[in-house]
Amino acid sequence: MLRCFMTVATHGSLSEAADALGRTPSAVSMMLKQFEEHVGSALFETARKSRLTPLGDLILAEARREVAHFENTVSVIEGLSRSELGYLRLAVTPSVATTILPPVIFRFAQKFPKVQIDLRDMDSVTIARELDRERADIGIGSLSEVEGMRRTELFSDAFGLVCRKDDPLAKDWDKLSWRTMGDHPIIANGLCEQITDPDFAPILARSRLMVPNTASLLGLVRQGVGITVLPRLAVANVLDEFAFLPLHDVHARRTVHLMSRPSNLLMPAAQEFLKLITGMKRDGSLVMDT
Repeated sequence: MLRCFMTVATHGSLSEAADALGRTPSAVSMMLKQFEEHVGSALFETARKSRLTPLGDLILAEARREVAHFENTVSVIEGLSRSELGYLRLAVTPSVATTILPPVIFRFAQKFPKVQIDLRDMDSVTIARELDRERADIGIGSLSEVEGMRRTELFSDAFGLVCRKDDPLAKDWDKLSWRTMGDHPIIANGLCEQITDPDFAPILARSRLMVPNTASLLGLVRQGVGITVLPRLAVANVLDEFAFLPLHDVHARRTVHLMSRPSNLLMPAAQEFLKLITGMKRDGSLVMDT
């Protein structure tokens, strides 16, 4: 009714308004009459609908605002359904955020430039908690199976010893092994529990420092507080500063998964992101130095 009234008032005649609305003049006249009955007062001074009453002028201003608001709301809803608008909440480990995601987000932002992306890096335990509390749409990390969640393996990478480049271990590492690393102080982190090699257990047991945050962990290694064990991807961007020493006698690997609620429960933007990253993995364009 508001759109009908606004169109008639703008065009100044029933016939022109009918053409603009794609309706017959009689249908427009009937709807306009219903609107005036609903308001309880005439909105036009003459039957030709060329001049508004003072009340009609006031209602026209309100009608324009409300119709514009309605059209904008419909546009937003349509944009959400087509993933043109909306938001995407990602919770990922720091190594994934700095190495894997940049090209994925670049492609996604090119395809859906109006989607707002909230990217937060955190450890895997926190990622699982954020997904459970529905404060993230998609998580990427070393995640265990969770009932009601969809989990897909994304990649895996080998663990290695991480130390300063001037550490004696780095110079002679090709002559050493995991079992002969000596009494070097080791800084534990959340990923150490994934290494099940029996020779690693006593080494980890003598650690007196546990640091889950990768940036803080590397800061301590940089200072010479100790050495640590990390997957290769976690230090891929800082190999100019740190040495990554493969553990020749350890076969443990860190496995990284995508996790989310079932696709039909996700916002369209999250659905499209999942399609993109799994497609990039499938066609080999997801670059991983593992």
